[in-house]
Parts: sequence; structure tokens; C-alpha cells
Amino acid sequence: MRYQYDTTGERFAESQNTAAFSAADTHTLLGALDALGGVRGLDTLDLACGYGYNTRLLARGGARRTVGVDSSAEMIRLAREHEAAEERPGSIEYLVADAAGLPDLGPFDLATAVYLFSYAPDRGSLHAMFRSARANLRAGGKLLAIVPNAGAFPRVDWSPYGVRILDRVSEGDAPLLKAHFLTEPPVPFEFREWAHADLAEAAVEAGFATVGWQPNRTPPADPVRDEAYWTAYRAWPVSSLMTCTA
Repeated sequence: MRYQYDTTGERFAESQNTAAFSAADTHTLLGALDALGGVRGLDTLDLACGYGYNTRLLARGGARRTVGVDSSAEMIRLAREHEAAEERPGSIEYLVADAAGLPDLGPFDLATAVYLFSYAPDRGSLHAMFRSARANLRAGGKLLAIVPNAGAFPRVDWSPYGVRILDRVSEGDAPLLKAHFLTEPPVPFEFREWAHADLAEAAVEAGFATVGWQPNRTPPADPVRDEAYWTAYRAWPVSSLMTCTA
């Protein structure tokens, strides 16, 4: 069953206007949801939901229950505003909470986490995030996580795709990368460069039965982003999809 995604509607327009790496992440996540048979009738949890972009994706897909969690009260406020603008108030539960210490919200059949783990400041926090995710999933439930690929800087320039890495500082349990989102003006941000092995170790320690990786998928070529553009991106994409089974 193909995951329901209106490619002529608002969400397609939104993905076309966002940074290329983010559009590729959305395409990758949609493909993973397709492979699971969609989310209709499932209980779903979106960790590090931000303003609710992917949370609304889950709700639109027919999830029985959708919960979005973020540590920022401002992001949750914006998420609720977006939900209200769609004239579906109350269809999504939003909660301000730290993903490293979630309350008992579940159980859920599916959890999504887009760039959550790259903000774990140390190994203890990273493991706590995975334990919280696992504790809120039913046995057999899935965690789908978009995670950055380590080792690109300074060899790869992601500027054409909407993000630029400026520096890599070796400190603590994982290097700290300093970067800009290439909006106008650019927006600075920082994240930890956890290796895939670090993430897998944390998932296994948390009790996940299986851990796997899938390469980033890219949207169809169009006049703005042609096939050569996406071919260059696929040679070293910003992220990969981590899949874990509880």
C-alpha cells in the first residue's frame, strides 16, 4: 500500500521550497513509511517534532493516535498553530519534554526522530534518548531516525543543498560541528557528529532487537533540481535512515 501523500497539494509545495537536503529527508522517510504499509490505524510518536512538519505527515496518513514531542516550548507553540491552521485542532497531541527523559506516553507502534540524536551532548544523553524511545514502543514497534552521516567535513561541500559545515571541534564524546542553514540570512546551529557505530551501540543497549541502515533517497528530478544535481548529492548525502525494531 503506497503511503498517502498528495504530490499536487500543500505538502509537495512545502517540500519543493525547503532546502534540498530536507526535501531528500522527507522523501526518504516517506519511502520507509511506504515500506511499512503506511501508518493508518497505528499509534505514532514524533520525537524532536519541531514545528510539527513530520507530525502532521503521520496524522494525515491516518494514524490512530499522533503525539509530537519537543524540548522547546516555542516549537510546540508553532506546531499547535500549524495544526489549527489546518482546521484539525486536537487531532495531534503535543508535549514539551526532553527526549532523554520521556514520561510514559505509549505504547506506540512507530516512532520517528529526524536529527534528534545529533543533539545529544554526550554519550549518556545519547543512550538515554534511545532508552526513552524504546520504552514507549510496543514489542515489534519501529523507530525510524534520520541521522547525519559522519566524516564528510571538510571533504564535502553541502552548500548547494542548503547547509554549510564551518568547523569541526574535537571535544567530549563526539566532535562538535558548527554549521549554517543557508537561509537568508544564514542561521547558525551546532550538532554532534556521532558515528553510526555509536548510534547502533546505544540502540542495542536500549533493548532494540534489530538495527539497520538505509541510504538517503532523493526526490524525482525537476527543472530546478535535475538528475545531475541529485546524483552529486547521493555520492555523499547529509543523512541516512536508521531503522530499529523493538
